[in-house]
Amino acid sequence: MASDNKQYPQGLVLPDALMREVQQRFLGLDRDHHGRERLYFDNAGGSFRLKAAVERFAEVDAIPDNAERIHATAVELQDIQARGSDDLRTILNAQGGSVYASFSASGAMFDMVRAIAENVPGTNMVTTVLEHPSAFDAMSLYAERLGRELRVAASNPVTGGIDVEEIVRLVDKDTCLLNVIYASNISGAKLDMEAIVRRAREIKPDLYILVDAVQHAPHGLIDLQKTPVDGINLAPYKFFGCRGSGLSWLSDRAAVLPHHKLAGKKPGYWDLGSSAPWQFAVLTEIVDYVCWLGGHFTDATERRALFVAGITHIELHERALLAVLLDGNANATGMREMRGVEVFLDHEDLSRRDLILGIGFERIDCTQAVVEYAKRGVTVYERVATSIYSKRMLESFGLAGTVRVSPLHCNSVADMEKFLRITQEIAALQA
Repeated sequence: MASDNKQYPQGLVLPDALMREVQQRFLGLDRDHHGRERLYFDNAGGSFRLKAAVERFAEVDAIPDNAERIHATAVELQDIQARGSDDLRTILNAQGGSVYASFSASGAMFDMVRAIAENVPGTNMVTTVLEHPSAFDAMSLYAERLGRELRVAASNPVTGGIDVEEIVRLVDKDTCLLNVIYASNISGAKLDMEAIVRRAREIKPDLYILVDAVQHAPHGLIDLQKTPVDGINLAPYKFFGCRGSGLSWLSDRAAVLPHHKLAGKKPGYWDLGSSAPWQFAVLTEIVDYVCWLGGHFTDATERRALFVAGITHIELHERALLAVLLDGNANATGMREMRGVEVFLDHEDLSRRDLILGIGFERIDCTQAVVEYAKRGVTVYERVATSIYSKRMLESFGLAGTVRVSPLHCNSVADMEKFLRITQEIAALQA
């Protein structure tokens, strides 16, 4: 395994034999649930599912027993939850703290923002224009409710992200909370989280920091030993898992801030009501898969090391797919050279981007383009300025809309070539 994945600026595809094994582990890669052939390139909205995750969900959720008992099945469910909690820490390289299992990552973000905003002194709160509404609206709500100034970092229309300097210039000794997204779900641009955390804490050493990692977690490495934040969330349904689950981690100091909980529970306990053991079982299946993949590239046996190897090669493979989409190959013209197509926010350094593209067509709008793709068996998604999920971000870039293209590492170079040919066909409709 490369010690630094920047050694491969154009990425590195998974070997063919391994790629076949990867694809066998996912559902619906080539056909939808009705058996219709398609390319599903909307993984930023909800990723392909691991067969093992779906099967484990059904197996564990079928168990009627309450985990808060002392008999053998209850203990088994407790073990499932404990292992899943450990696996969240494996993904994040987190130590200690509290794991919070919720119905959605969005709900957890509101809860984390509330706990910090209501209990940490300060006159201002800092976030960015590229945040998901669950983070931005939570920050807006509690800033207004508590009479605090909300400071919003502007986007960079060249990189599609947020400059470190733009964020840290808004932080001062009176900032009670900094909330930042790990990677944009519009442009795919990754924020330099290590520099953001380090420089913000140089200004205020005890600053509380929250991170939305929902978009980035399936695509690249997270290391809380290098980026020690106070809360971070992810969504298994965007990480090869199942819907109806959000998983978050809170630092020891954030976890004990006053929050909604039963009075008899420990100060750092965040779950309300009976746990759903399947949430933890599914997360373990996700980590098992990434570790299995990593085992093809390292001799290490420790779970975090295997996970690091696996997620690193997922990132490298996806970077190679992104390079094909942008620059093409001997079999297909890339979108950078395709007449009638524009790639938005097209930053040259692919190591700073997750596998998300925003594109537009010269003579048809993005909504019509999505319809044309669907006619040809391709699922993509329009991000438009009329949507609450896109308006703020798109306007910061000066865009009215974009067709978001988001494959996954289980897609192949051949899939990219097929997509490029269909894109060229749609572009030709305008002539």
